[in-house]
Amino acid sequence: MIQITDKAFSQIRQIMIEEDTSEPLRVYVQGGGCSGFTYGFTWDWEKNEDDFEFPIDDNLNIMVDALSMQYLQGSTIKFKMELMGSNFVIENPNATNKCG
Repeated sequence: MIQITDKAFSQIRQIMIEEDTSEPLRVYVQGGGCSGFTYGFTWDWEKNEDDFEFPIDDNLNIMVDALSMQYLQGSTIKFKMELMGSNFVIENPNATNKCG
């Protein structure tokens, strides 16, 4: 399962309103090498057979493909506002930075 903080949920809902979309939010993992996982977000109506779907409320579903789910299990999506800007962050207990 993937968790989402209230702050991240509010920000996603705001973006959905601004972009006038009700599409599910797809969260995925890309190779990261030494720097760890790289994550992506996109709106996506196309649900694959092996996708996991997490309804957050009546208006928001999160979809994760099976391969990404192996790495995202137990993760939390957060939204951080900092002096240099704001962004979504995935706190992932499965991520480790190992090189060499």
